[in-house]
Amino acid sequence: MKKLAAVLLTAAMTTTMVGCSGSTDTAPTDGTDVSENSGDTQETKDTADTGDNEGAEDVTGDTTSEPVEITVTTTFAGEDSNAQNYKDAVAKWESETGNTVSDTSATSDETFKTRIITDFETGSEPDVLFFFNGADANDFVNAGKVVSIDDIRAEFPDYASNMNDDLIAASPADGKKYAVPVNGYWEAMFVNKEVLDAAGVEMPGADYTWDQFLEDCQKIKDAGYTPIAAALGNIPHYWWEFAIFNQQTPEDHLNIPTAADDETGAQWVEGLEDIKDIYEKGFFPDNTLSATDDETFAMFTDGKAAFLLDGSWKVGGIVGSCQSDPDDPSTLDTDKLDNFDVTYFPGKGNRKTTDLIGGLSMGYYITTKAWEDPDKRAAAVSFVSYMTSDEVVPAFAQHTASALKNAPEVDQSQFNSLQIKAMDMMSGVTSLTGAVQDLFNGDCRVSTFDGMPDIVVGNVSAADAVQEGIDVYKDTLE
Repeated sequence: MKKLAAVLLTAAMTTTMVGCSGSTDTAPTDGTDVSENSGDTQETKDTADTGDNEGAEDVTGDTTSEPVEITVTTTFAGEDSNAQNYKDAVAKWESETGNTVSDTSATSDETFKTRIITDFETGSEPDVLFFFNGADANDFVNAGKVVSIDDIRAEFPDYASNMNDDLIAASPADGKKYAVPVNGYWEAMFVNKEVLDAAGVEMPGADYTWDQFLEDCQKIKDAGYTPIAAALGNIPHYWWEFAIFNQQTPEDHLNIPTAADDETGAQWVEGLEDIKDIYEKGFFPDNTLSATDDETFAMFTDGKAAFLLDGSWKVGGIVGSCQSDPDDPSTLDTDKLDNFDVTYFPGKGNRKTTDLIGGLSMGYYITTKAWEDPDKRAAAVSFVSYMTSDEVVPAFAQHTASALKNAPEVDQSQFNSLQIKAMDMMSGVTSLTGAVQDLFNGDCRVSTFDGMPDIVVGNVSAADAVQEGIDVYKDTLE
């Protein structure tokens, strides 16, 4: 057994906790039912004084008022392996409280983020939202559309009291804390070992360098395989993040450049030029500029590509690809799963290979709309308190990080081989640093995210694309 959560929290406390623009994290895919692990939190909580909402007794249990329906939106959907854990937890909360949830969850991507912002602008926001706690939330934070944790605690003192407040990220908009975290994330490089073996390439380790990576990619290409599974025209942001990180250190990665030719700007330009270089070397799929992320992911799981740069949430997708029935963990082909591994992104310059992108980037918000509804206030607090309780969070966090004060022990016998490999990889991490892309709002990233195809084919220089994004960023500060 390993106190893995404690290890990760120690690492996380030494770094800045800003999120990534990816999805949420993975939980076991071995059929674990969160309802079996969550306990009866109603019996372990003291009754909270509800002030002017006197009907509610307990932030996690039943209320004496009539049952209500709350609308909840999360990213626990699609291939996110926490989707079933979320459904199980919601069902148990509904059973315990008599309240119901109208769920509008969807897979996290740029479209989802745009939808959330639009919902707030049109007054269609949910009562409870699981969303990013970085710049992506600035619009609705600045508009006063969500309630701070301190304001909620003024009426419900025990709200999020099981969390280490130092690990709850503050909004960059006003410095207040709004989102109660559940599970953290990491970004790293998944490996199809079957492809490596066919190409005569060794499994990369903790000292893997950029030069070694380029040599290995050439060997893989020469053997008739695609070295890197990535859809640069669809989701380039993992490569964007690490290519820039490779020019920096954890101490300066979250700096925003003031111009493309200042020190940080030059690092961003050099990172994008590294992506252009490996594109020109033919290390990405032939259709990388037109393919979808799902298509290149299938290349990886089907044994046609060697490396996949992605986040901890992808563990579930890889495991699912090794099941004859994606919805039935008992159909897992363990031999096929054993072909997959996960390791660190190759290091360059002053960034250690074992320095990863990661942290606690998302959490549950209670909207002002729900807070000001006397029938929904206590129910929203009850729901978030249940979903972030000591009993429920471990089922979501597992081999990554959480903000719980009492970090649970992790029994490796409850995990599949890829999850155990992820644990071993994380035990060697030297730092977790937030994603700098999350300090940009969506429009700031357009010139280098949507514009990645033009950069790598040479239609637009990396310097010009970076400068365009910086100019948009400056406009947002005015």
